[in-house]
Amino acid sequence: MKACCEESQALRGDYALTIAIAGNPNCGKSALFNAFTGIRQRTGNWPGVTVDRKEGQFELEQYKVRLIDLPGIYSLDASSMDEEITRDYLLSREADLIINVVDAANLERNLYFV
Repeated sequence: MKACCEESQALRGDYALTIAIAGNPNCGKSALFNAFTGIRQRTGNWPGVTVDRKEGQFELEQYKVRLIDLPGIYSLDASSMDEEITRDYLLSREADLIINVVDAANLERNLYFV
């Protein structure tokens, strides 16, 4: 079991944790990413602003955390290239934790993805 854990740590590089940010388009995923990483990822009040996977990092106490900002997606039935990027990443299980950001003003639609 110890060898398994050591191999897993080696695959991560210097990061203690990888967190993916997922959710519907235009719900605040990139704003959350910017707040944690200090990177000024472009944001906008319309869907489709993030069309590629973006990576950043931040420190939590003494640990380095890798943060992944994924394009918006309504379901795992991808109908566009940016939705495929998100679906494939989520199904790859590369992330240790997935934060599903929802827009409280459109809660019913956002919870469909949950």
